[in-house]
Amino acid sequence: MKHLLTITAIIESITGLLLVALPSKLSSLLLGSTLDSHASLTVAHIAGVALMALGIVCWMARNENQGAAVKGIIAGLFVYNAGVIAVLAYAEIGLDLSGPGLWPVVMVHFVMAMWCGLSLVNISAS
Repeated sequence: MKHLLTITAIIESITGLLLVALPSKLSSLLLGSTLDSHASLTVAHIAGVALMALGIVCWMARNENQGAAVKGIIAGLFVYNAGVIAVLAYAEIGLDLSGPGLWPVVMVHFVMAMWCGLSLVNISAS
């Protein structure tokens, strides 16, 4: 559990900082398109702050035992990672958006979703 939460904290905090500081660059890398409107930049900044908050939650919980709160965090992370996979896959398949970072990011979220799923199974088994 500690490794999963620590790695998640680092990845999501860095991604959140990048979304706040360089949203169009990150969007271009991920989707091959910049964020051109004030509205899209605002939504990207909000998403960045949310990812930083997720990183803080994971960092603060990394030393906790396998209690209900940690199980809830891991379940939420599973839904988050699976949702990101679905949204990014739709971005390419349905919207024809794709940058050089898209499929590597999808693969990272796939690995993280599987890790979360296995962790949930292990928590339930104990």
